[in-house]
Amino acid sequence: MLWDGLTVVAATVLATIFELHIGLIPGAKHFWKGTLIPGGSFGLLMTLLCGFTLALLYISHRLSLYSPHRIHNFLHEQRLAVQACLTAGLMLTAAIYLLHAPEIPRSIVLITIALVTASVSIRRMLFRYLQYRQFVRGVGVRHILIAGTGPEAHELRHHVETVRNLGYAFKGFVEVPGPGYRSPLTTPGEVVADLDSLFDYARKHFVDEIFFTTPLERSDMQEVLLKARETGIDVRVLPHTFGGLALNCPIEYVGQFPTIPLHRGDLPEMALMLKRVVDLIFSSLILLLMSPLLIALAVLIKLGSPGPIFYLSDRIGKRGRVFKCIKFRTMVADADRKRAEIMHLNERDGVLFKVTNDPRITPIGRILRKYSLDELPQFFNVLKGDMSIVGPRPPIGSEVRQYKLDHLRRLDVMPGITGLWQVHARQDPSFDSYISLDLAYVENWNIWLDLKIILRTITVVFAGTGS
Repeated sequence: MLWDGLTVVAATVLATIFELHIGLIPGAKHFWKGTLIPGGSFGLLMTLLCGFTLALLYISHRLSLYSPHRIHNFLHEQRLAVQACLTAGLMLTAAIYLLHAPEIPRSIVLITIALVTASVSIRRMLFRYLQYRQFVRGVGVRHILIAGTGPEAHELRHHVETVRNLGYAFKGFVEVPGPGYRSPLTTPGEVVADLDSLFDYARKHFVDEIFFTTPLERSDMQEVLLKARETGIDVRVLPHTFGGLALNCPIEYVGQFPTIPLHRGDLPEMALMLKRVVDLIFSSLILLLMSPLLIALAVLIKLGSPGPIFYLSDRIGKRGRVFKCIKFRTMVADADRKRAEIMHLNERDGVLFKVTNDPRITPIGRILRKYSLDELPQFFNVLKGDMSIVGPRPPIGSEVRQYKLDHLRRLDVMPGITGLWQVHARQDPSFDSYISLDLAYVENWNIWLDLKIILRTITVVFAGTGS
């Protein structure tokens, strides 16, 4: 969505420069003063530009071009993209006609629509190529289980593992009750669950989709769909196996396999886009305005004790992905090796670890922790896309291994620099309180809650309640 919006702005600027033979900076001055187009007001031009952008975003959204459920056919995606651009362009020309705005050159409008259509198509083609390269490296793939152990299940498994561009990672077969044929190619280790344990396994291993290749009783399938709605896991079936349940569902091809989506988890695309925009703008401003402070802190850390300036820690992010979390170093260089020596001083219960007067903390580190300045470099993690400004804190691997099944829900969202626990119960040693607040955030998230937590965090930082 953000890229499409920027594409519209860039195409409009290029079309205006080309048609009016005016430079970028002089054109921007005339645009701001309202003298770029004789008789055209600044407000009218901005209204038309915003209207065209919003129309393109809305139509693309309705055509599922922003859906996380991938359009696997490249030509079909290109056709939908062109359709969205031309439809939005038609709405723009209709608006100009109805507003009786003859002062706006029609040539600029037509060139803008043509540039937007070409740019969006090329950009989607480039993004698809880059996405394919990520899939080959195992980045951004969707984890799937295949229900059934017959020949079709193995053909589907072979297909998704061979055609890496599909972006799927096979995680195992599911044993389905009944007299279904079991292929001799099935090894015991590949059958990871049955229908009773299916969704527990899916939750523990962050499964995104389940493919059913063998029939189920209608009551069993309805139970599966009910649990899929509760857990947000997608369910697909092969058409010939569940005709009675999928009469009105469209057929979608996964490579060469026709499938019918019976359930898809709802995702608030617009709200998530707005959250990402807030993350990018806020993080960029913080890093820019705080750059002198960051440099000063880096010098103090380097002079205060031997060792690196930054501390890189392996943390568990959204849906179990491991990433490097960046912080200013506040402890001695070999602090991780000395952790076992002070485990008996732990003041938190459960899987958390915290010692108020930790002997490993350096003098400058105590000041950094008191005012949470050690976490400033994590805004680079936000820009990279590993973290968000607001969300549950990213845990370490040893903590996650001790989680119960319900605790894994806190990994359904992007981890954050601050969250409900940081602003409401930072000094509370209870692990249950820590988890309950994070789960409350996951269940009740909205953009206004994020803004409230950010404002509350500012007061907490200045109060110096960190440790």
